[in-house]
Amino acid sequence: MSGAADIEALRNRIRQIERPARHGVLPFGIVAIDAALPGGGLALGTVHEVTGAGGDEEDGAAAAGFVAGILARIGVGPVLWCLGRADLHGPGLLAHGLDPARLVLVRAPRDEILWALEEGLRPGLGLTAVVGEIGRLPMVAGRRLQLAAERSGVTALLLRRWRNGAEAAAERDRPSAALTRWRVSALPSADVANEPGIGRPRWRVELLRCRGGVPASWDVEVADATGHVSLSAELADRPAAPTKQKPAGLHTGPLIRRAG
Repeated sequence: MSGAADIEALRNRIRQIERPARHGVLPFGIVAIDAALPGGGLALGTVHEVTGAGGDEEDGAAAAGFVAGILARIGVGPVLWCLGRADLHGPGLLAHGLDPARLVLVRAPRDEILWALEEGLRPGLGLTAVVGEIGRLPMVAGRRLQLAAERSGVTALLLRRWRNGAEAAAERDRPSAALTRWRVSALPSADVANEPGIGRPRWRVELLRCRGGVPASWDVEVADATGHVSLSAELADRPAAPTKQKPAGLHTGPLIRRAG
């Protein structure tokens, strides 16, 4: 009996580790998106992954804009942003609602960014969120970040950027400890009646994985200066499915330009 009891205790412990701590949620304000997420929004105090599509898997421009919009709505405190190259574009972040003055930037080699993120997730530092631009994410490291985020209540956003297509192909489908995994890609701008110009920039936002939620995708207008994306009346949500890669050079709205 003691052996059976020990096994059941271990199972309960595993369930507690895998269950995200309750630190509230951040609604997107779009019924279709919030309905796909447990609790009606993006869980705070946990780990989320965001990546681009096609060539943007390397540059991460659309994905960074999506992350900036989330950070703009989480709070007003400082955000730790760890990156391997100093190629963030402040005006682009501001256009998506994130004041660059809130950022604490750490530039580090790729193999040290995970360590910097875990340090940033320590309780009592006063950070609103941490962001890490990473390529590889070993499962053990992901679980450490998840547990650290749950303990501190600080939200961690992992912006996956890969050096090339080969690295992207090897890494994009690996298992992950993140609570959600998102892919953001640029769409052609939407025409606006009686308004000449390039139109309203749009993204395709795909919820590829969500623990306890429903994968889906939506075509949205990009995050504005309030940090919110919007779902136009003519756009409808659809089940997540493999999408064709968009040609390079499509307009993505206010760009998070990447140097070099």
